Amino acid sequence: MASVPGAATLKKCLEVLRDARNDSEQLAALLLVTKAVRAGELDSKTRRQIFDAIGFTFPNRLLSSRQAPPGCPEHTFRALGLTLLACFCTDPELAGHSQILNKIPTFSDVLVSPCNPDSTSMVDDAYQCLAAVLATPRGPREMVTKGAVSALCQAYVNGGYGSERALTLLLGLLAVAEVKCWQRDAPHLLTVLSKLSEEFVKAEDVTKFELCELLPRFIPLSPPLAEVSQGSECVRQLYRGLANILGSKLSQSQRDPALKLAASLVQACGSEWIPAGSTGSKFLALLVNLACVEVRLTLEEPDPLEVEGKKEVVTACYVLVEMGIQECLKEEESLLDEAQRMQLMRIMEEAFGAVVFYLRQVKEEELQDPFVFASVRILGAWMAEETSSLKQEICELLPFLVRYAKKLFKEGGPAENLPQTAGLVSSDSSVLAQDALRFLLPGFCHLTAEDRPRDILISAGAPALLCDYFLHQWGVLTSQPGFLTSTEMSLQTLCGIFLNLVVTAPDLIRQEKTFSSLMDMLLKSLPFLLRQKDHLVLAANIATLGLMMARILSSSAVLQKTGSAKEFFRATICFLSQAHTAQADPGSHGLALAVSPAYVSAWDDIRELWFLGMQALASCVPLFPWLPQVVLQAQWLEELSELLTRVTAASVDFELIAAFQGVLVELARASEPCREMILSHHGEEWANLYGMAALEQCLSKQ
Repeated sequence: MASVPGAATLKKCLEVLRDARNDSEQLAALLLVTKAVRAGELDSKTRRQIFDAIGFTFPNRLLSSRQAPPGCPEHTFRALGLTLLACFCTDPELAGHSQILNKIPTFSDVLVSPCNPDSTSMVDDAYQCLAAVLATPRGPREMVTKGAVSALCQAYVNGGYGSERALTLLLGLLAVAEVKCWQRDAPHLLTVLSKLSEEFVKAEDVTKFELCELLPRFIPLSPPLAEVSQGSECVRQLYRGLANILGSKLSQSQRDPALKLAASLVQACGSEWIPAGSTGSKFLALLVNLACVEVRLTLEEPDPLEVEGKKEVVTACYVLVEMGIQECLKEEESLLDEAQRMQLMRIMEEAFGAVVFYLRQVKEEELQDPFVFASVRILGAWMAEETSSLKQEICELLPFLVRYAKKLFKEGGPAENLPQTAGLVSSDSSVLAQDALRFLLPGFCHLTAEDRPRDILISAGAPALLCDYFLHQWGVLTSQPGFLTSTEMSLQTLCGIFLNLVVTAPDLIRQEKTFSSLMDMLLKSLPFLLRQKDHLVLAANIATLGLMMARILSSSAVLQKTGSAKEFFRATICFLSQAHTAQADPGSHGLALAVSPAYVSAWDDIRELWFLGMQALASCVPLFPWLPQVVLQAQWLEELSELLTRVTAASVDFELIAAFQGVLVELARASEPCREMILSHHGEEWANLYGMAALEQCLSKQ
């Protein structure tokens, strides 16, 4: 075996490479240089000197050559070219060069080509080049677009020389470009997941737990695994493997990876990966139970160092606990029976007691910790569903929750460092992780309906924060090309909170200046929203809230016959007046009053808001002298008169009659033109027909 050339020989070779008169001289020198490169004898300075001597041109020629020296394998020149590029790639600046990035398909071809014993060095060099490219800023994106993912998947699944390095590179790519990888190469990645899943089920040694650590990286959040048959089979295999693990006696180091893998499956598939029936329900109950135990063990007596080391697994446990909450509250198709639900609710209550205890210990300097965010988020999920549990403890924690949410909202928060298992994945990519308020809103909506927690929230400054948050969320909603589901839901929940405050704390609405700003925004937002499609529930919330607040803030400048105020009431009348229509009555030859087709799908969500809005509109009529004129201009009285005349009286229920009468009476009292309009459209007749005694009395007065 020839010896590695020394420094003097290398220096001479570099001179020859630089000054060579023909290819044969250059090739002879190059063979000595590549021998030194493969032996790992060169420092970074010498490697750079090699590049300065030959650049990319000569390696490119070698790679494209289809000839070989006499008596040498046909890939000899290509192997030399790859060795030189692998040498260059040890320099990060060169690894990101376009000449290297353009060779990604070449490197990939080497990995998927048959590997003979004399071509293993080519495979090593290809992996070295791709590893270097992955570490550059542009590298991951270029690897995805130039087909490296499919090649790496194929190399791993084929199990040839160096296949474990393919897996390592895939893990690196998925860590920085998961979404792009799955969008472009889902079928290939699923073959890797399939192989790993099969190994996971079959393994009976430490490999099983090593795979627990590895598998979450190959479980896509989108598209859902269960959409394709291959993905569904992977899920079944993973369930079998996890059921086998969690049904055994485990050490902590074995249990933690299993819980994290289970959390990844929950994030990808919800509870659908767990089969129905007795076996599945027992597994789910065991999973949630183990998660609750882990939360309690870590957080009830928190040792700062121990908590630090357990944050990732506890965050995974939060995902499992949230699944438990959802399953316990399902009205249909729950995996759990009633006894299991009751038992799990008790166990989860104890776990949330530990979460509250932990959050009470959090110091100011820890507020940016992603684990604090994950803990607040899971507590928000509990508060949204379980209103009677831990009420005293949660009331004591409310000032902290408001302060924390305000800090993150005003200053930004830990969006970058959250682990995959933080359960913070949203279909709306623009929703930042620091949006803690989004997760607390449903719980705050329940709590503002009760005296003590409402008083605590008000004292902690929650109303002003929530108003600011509403204005911000509305800005997010209107600045996007399409509407965001989570943003819209947040706005609806905020409207529910403000409605609670309007009803229970009207003085607060009058005194807090921030509610005037909110009123101004409501006036402007409803007309905009009604021009859009498919946002009727949010429109109903804003219309009703605006009417309820207008009663309290009737003397404020923003409501004094301003253009935006009139536009708001026109939009409100539009929303209220179009909710009902006349339809053929199957039980008779006449017409029946029915919910309008455009409102039917949302009616269960907006019915109570509609009735509340009608009451609030009636209350507004005497407060705004110009409002009857707006009603007349909208021609609502004519339309309502015609509707009530056409339909059968039996088709209009008492609650609806009372709602119509409430508004009509106030209009007739406040405005003679409105009264005359009702009379001119047979108002006395249909008022008598529907038993609207108060309206009859009002119309009969001269």
